[in-house]
Amino acid sequence: MRNEDLEVVRDNPLLEGVAPAVVESLLRGAFLQRFPAHVDLAREGEPADFLHVIIEGQVELFARHNDRETTVSVIGQGQSFIVAAVLLDRMYLKSARAMVQSRVLLLPADAVRKGFAEDAALARHLACELACAYRVVVKELKNQKLRSNLERLANWLLVRDAETGGKGRFALPFDKKVLAARLGMAPEVLSRSFAALAPYRVTVAGADIGLHDIAALKNLARPCPTIDDPTV
Repeated sequence: MRNEDLEVVRDNPLLEGVAPAVVESLLRGAFLQRFPAHVDLAREGEPADFLHVIIEGQVELFARHNDRETTVSVIGQGQSFIVAAVLLDRMYLKSARAMVQSRVLLLPADAVRKGFAEDAALARHLACELACAYRVVVKELKNQKLRSNLERLANWLLVRDAETGGKGRFALPFDKKVLAARLGMAPEVLSRSFAALAPYRVTVAGADIGLHDIAALKNLARPCPTIDDPTV
């Protein structure tokens, strides 16, 4: 790894407060690589050889069964995957691919497990990653089981609007096929759901979304902090 790459890697929050000897052990067999869009980074069913940390870019976590495929989540800069498989030394339960050109740090799984056992700071960081991932799964389970397709879409639009500054207008961060899978519906159902939001003054022009009556949309969505608020 080049010296300039080492400086970027050492500043990662995952390594904050970790003993220098443990950091050296983690980085000894590590790789910092650039991946073009649509390249697979991890495959479901394969052994967890590396912990992946996103330095730049966006990654889709997805799964396949029979002839079906679904998006599990979309993650970005500063996030890691797939921590549980690495710590338990088991196979990946989902696959990962770059959605855009991305730079990813690959930390050897053996070194991560060794560091987890020896260094309290690293163990704390990884435990927090696992805890956050667990809470995301619980929120998503509630979202899928307690809401209709239309309610899930309405709440996603409100959350995305808040993430992009609350201006009532934003571009979709990925294509509609990924959004449909992310929300647990078929693409044609997503199209019908967008059409059903027209009375709530939601407009769609390609990837551009307009929310022209936030109060009406909130009245439909009935957002819930224990499902929708990323800080809860």
